[in-house]
Amino acid sequence: MHGEDVPYAYGFWFLVLVNAGLFAFFILSYLTPVKKREWRSMGVTLAFFVALFTEMYGFPLTIYILTGVLGSRYPVLNPFSHASGHLWLTFFGGGPGMMTIIHLISNGLVLIGFVIMWKGWKLIHGAKSGLVTNGPYAYVRHPQYSGLFIVMIGMLIQWPTIITALMFPVLIFVYYRLSKREEREMMELFGDEYRRYTEKTPMFIPKLADKAE
Repeated sequence: MHGEDVPYAYGFWFLVLVNAGLFAFFILSYLTPVKKREWRSMGVTLAFFVALFTEMYGFPLTIYILTGVLGSRYPVLNPFSHASGHLWLTFFGGGPGMMTIIHLISNGLVLIGFVIMWKGWKLIHGAKSGLVTNGPYAYVRHPQYSGLFIVMIGMLIQWPTIITALMFPVLIFVYYRLSKREEREMMELFGDEYRRYTEKTPMFIPKLADKAE
């Protein structure tokens, strides 16, 4: 089933550890958990990336499931080559050109997400306990979480899997709840100033049209 001329492209657990470790390092650098609820959210986040890179380099659970369900109708003869792991190409075709476009889009989103997280982290740590409403905070109330979501979307575009696709909306809900609790604390700390800020600034998705006016 693996084919004769294309090698089995999984079982590289060292790459799983390296990639998951790098993403964990950057995410923990910009979203350092302090409270117990923050550590719970971070645990789910790290599980997302471990699951992602496990399927990318270690054990392709999604491909096993899809080949088991579709059988001979699966679109490629060797589903366990690295190229066949790109499910967008497997099911919709497009060849190397589409793969290049997918990588440009996904890597671009990952870079943008990390830049937003970094800028949010830099502003918060330079605020000296004041309320931050400039930079990315002028567009959304939680830019570091928005940046994290953009990174996840980029990786889902690059390497979609069943597990990470199911985990992504769960993560959004987890961070939504965490954000609401953080905002209650901010309301107690800054009062009407923060209330006015929340009234004009969205939580995660910016109103770019309003900013352009």
